[in-house]
Amino acid sequence: MNHLPEPAHVVRLPDGTHAYTDQLPATYAGPQVVHQHIHQAPPDRTVQRLALGSGVGAGAVAAGVYFGPLLISALTAIAANFAFLAFLALMLGWGVHTVVKSIGSPDGAAAAKNVRKARRKRG
Repeated sequence: MNHLPEPAHVVRLPDGTHAYTDQLPATYAGPQVVHQHIHQAPPDRTVQRLALGSGVGAGAVAAGVYFGPLLISALTAIAANFAFLAFLALMLGWGVHTVVKSIGSPDGAAAAKNVRKARRKRG
């Protein structure tokens, strides 16, 4: 009839706190001290430097941090669109040049003459 678990044993530690004996580490050496080093990088953007140097405040710093990369990405997207349009114009120009060059040769003139004769026969 003794199927109940044993009651938990509580001990008092040297620092005055209580702990269960089954949860104690193998060797208890007192509370542990964790050293955490937090490093903060200095502002590295020009807008931040200007805002912090002139005493404008956190709003200007936040605007520089947020809108600076946003402006750069928008300008990059616009430049990519212009580059694509320039490439497309170059390819279309090359195609028109090739067609005009082939029609302007003696072979092209003969082909245009044959097309004209074929249209006259149909109509």
